[in-house]
Amino acid sequence: MRAIVVIPARWASTRFPGKALHPLCGRPLLWWVVTGARRARLPSQVLVATDDERIRAAAEGWGVAVAMTSPQHPSGTDRVAEAVGGLGPDVVVNVQGDEPLVAPDLLDRLVSAVSVDGADMATAAAPLDDPALVHLPSVVKVVAAADGRALYFSRAPIPFDRDGVAAADPARVYRRHIGVYAFRTDALRRFVAAPPCLLERVEKLEQLRALHLGLRIAVLDAGAESGVGVDTPEDVPRAEAALRAAGLA
Repeated sequence: MRAIVVIPARWASTRFPGKALHPLCGRPLLWWVVTGARRARLPSQVLVATDDERIRAAAEGWGVAVAMTSPQHPSGTDRVAEAVGGLGPDVVVNVQGDEPLVAPDLLDRLVSAVSVDGADMATAAAPLDDPALVHLPSVVKVVAAADGRALYFSRAPIPFDRDGVAAADPARVYRRHIGVYAFRTDALRRFVAAPPCLLERVEKLEQLRALHLGLRIAVLDAGAESGVGVDTPEDVPRAEAALRAAGLA
């Protein structure tokens, strides 16, 4: 099955305008994401989807194909769907442009989860071992069933630690959602054809639309280093430290 990676990137981020081109260890954030995606084996192409000429110019300067898309999309996934409209892939991997440490082998495993194992979608999660991050709305948490199927995603701390079970070892209880998805193309079409559901509008999490539609989302384990995203300017030092610790910078 033919798979392609699409990285949606926009300039007008609500919490961090210009985030896509903000420097991390001397390179733009988007450069790190593109570089990681290019190292995956199974996808045949990496494509940046944007509505901003500054991002287009930067990506093309790195030799990356760019699809210019509408600025009116309600979610990154809607932008991805427009970008691949005429390309005809079997599997589309949506890599959020703010995950500088996303691992190439994880992208390959996501492709396999939908092309071989039959999930409608696949995403990933990493252990959340910093108690201070558990309560941050910018850090999305996920809980899954025993078979790895996603049950719910939330900006709130889930599960709720009623008796303090997580105090000694939060990573055993909490998992941070990693902003990467693989879609079967038919599932992607179904997703973008549906309006945002109530839960999506309340939490501002597009993956809740997929759960609302009954799509099966497989949640794969990612390495702890993959759990470092850049949502706000305050996340930059932590991401830079993680890049250095991983030997990438």
